[in-house]
Amino acid sequence: MNLFLPVAALALAVVAVRGCPGDDHDHDHAHDHSRRAFPQSPLTPPSRPLEWGDLNIIHTTDSHGWLLGHQKASFPEPNYSGDFGDFASFVAHMKQIALEKDVDLLLVDSGDLHDGTGLSDGFPPGGVDAHESNKFILNLPYDVMAIGNHELYIYANTYDMYTNFAPKLGGRYLSSNANITVLNKFGEVVSVPVGNRFAKFRTRKDRRVTSLGVLYNFTGNDANTTVQKVADMVKENWFAEAIKEEPDFFLLVGHMPVRNDQWPTVYDAVRAVHPTTPILILGGHSHIRDCLQLDGRSIALESGRYMETVGWLSANLDHQYGSKKNVSFTRRYLDPNRVTYEYHTRRSNFSFDTFEGRLITKGLNELATRFNLSELFGTAPQDYTISQSPYPSNTSLLSFFATQAMPYALTLNNTRAHVPSLMITNSGSQRFDVYAGPFSKNDQLTASPFADSFLYLPDVPFAVARQVLPALNHAGANERRALEERERELYARGDVDRRYRRWLEEMDRRSDGLTRRAAKNATLGYVTHDDCPGVGDDVLHAPLPFFSSPDFIGSDAPAVSDETAVDLVFVDFIENQLLETVNGLQSDKTYAKSDVLSYSDVLSNAVLGLYAEKYWN
Repeated sequence: MNLFLPVAALALAVVAVRGCPGDDHDHDHAHDHSRRAFPQSPLTPPSRPLEWGDLNIIHTTDSHGWLLGHQKASFPEPNYSGDFGDFASFVAHMKQIALEKDVDLLLVDSGDLHDGTGLSDGFPPGGVDAHESNKFILNLPYDVMAIGNHELYIYANTYDMYTNFAPKLGGRYLSSNANITVLNKFGEVVSVPVGNRFAKFRTRKDRRVTSLGVLYNFTGNDANTTVQKVADMVKENWFAEAIKEEPDFFLLVGHMPVRNDQWPTVYDAVRAVHPTTPILILGGHSHIRDCLQLDGRSIALESGRYMETVGWLSANLDHQYGSKKNVSFTRRYLDPNRVTYEYHTRRSNFSFDTFEGRLITKGLNELATRFNLSELFGTAPQDYTISQSPYPSNTSLLSFFATQAMPYALTLNNTRAHVPSLMITNSGSQRFDVYAGPFSKNDQLTASPFADSFLYLPDVPFAVARQVLPALNHAGANERRALEERERELYARGDVDRRYRRWLEEMDRRSDGLTRRAAKNATLGYVTHDDCPGVGDDVLHAPLPFFSSPDFIGSDAPAVSDETAVDLVFVDFIENQLLETVNGLQSDKTYAKSDVLSYSDVLSNAVLGLYAEKYWN
């Protein structure tokens, strides 16, 4: 069975979508008249048509390899069931509509193409992450793309972007403050931008554009790559020269949240030279839907993660030099599925697919087959979620991983299995929910992608060991300050889970989630409250339930006395913090790294698969 057949999301409710475009469009792109299958779960259509301006932008960010769509039947997953071939067809039809309206339509991406699903990460030994999946992205007519932090964790990935990806964008792959160290044609070691620092171009309607591609102050980049602080970047001579000439608008694209980060630094530097020129900011990284305006002639949009959102931005630009009137902007957050795409392109299920879109879908499925992503470990009996279920509970992925999967997988063929143990890992080790149904190689790579090893301290008195997990999660005032500093450090190195979870919690609270879910008159999905006028969500949902969880999770305590010596097992990612905690709980022994041993050959990204093979068959 091919687990990667695309979900054709067409709800019966969408009966007003028009027929074959020969009826209402003159167009020059081919499309396939064969009909896609109906979905298992009917989807809610958009609430209203998009508002077009004389400048319009389709925005993607943080796709992380999610090019085959979300394929599980449990909501909210069907909301995001469109694959990248569907998206390509959508873009082609929207480009045609823009021609008919005689307006500009740009396609923009804000980075993070790597690390997230089997399509990007499931490559065979000797391969490079996302090298194959990125080829499909290059098939779309992106006007500007910016680098993300996930393009910089591994030098081989960065070099692949530098040599094989960026050149194909014709100067429009931007890395304003991100460099790679390479040998030039003379054999000299040089540090050069991964892409281009900026781009200047004209739109189809002859609007002059100056664009940047800015990465936030990321510190987790690999050796031989460099990220310059944003505040230093805006002081560079090249930056001053790039923004010196006034365009019709600035298009500031970058892998940086539109809120609580460094966009004001870039905005202020531009405004110091051009006080009234329209500025359009397209951000990313924190995985949320968000929008704000820094003044009446600017807007900043962020469009989610994992192809769960396609952003839409429109502007009616005045053409009077020096005008100070507010620009009219609209924004929309689209659920990427065929119902959404067909509604906004006025197509039917017979007429939606373009030839190019079908080729992309076919190619993605062939890549999934090459990578053996359908390899089945077992069948999950129910949904296990990270934040939609209380922790601890029987439906919490964090509970399941810590109390069932981890104890089984780590003691498998382990000579220490007979020794009582306590096992601890960080909750961030689980990146995506596990849904009922087939649990495949792709699901394992998606849910638990990090290849962390497990270590242990032997012969720790149980009286001490049982206090470690509570101590890690319930720090006092001094420790909280240290944890806040650690959170800043983790964010600088790329961690966004805390920001994303705080956003989910706020959206649930501000939307009266419990009441709206109880009404059962809407499907689960994102419900967004941002700082731009009007309603941003394209489809009206009941908000996702949110339950907080601790930063650290652990196995059930063994039934032993306080004096019993146990193995204290932990993931290597938290080694320093755990040693500090253990030493703070007792004074009989000062534990050091020399006391730490390897507990198992099993890595964290293999735990769920091993458990599934044993218990889900």
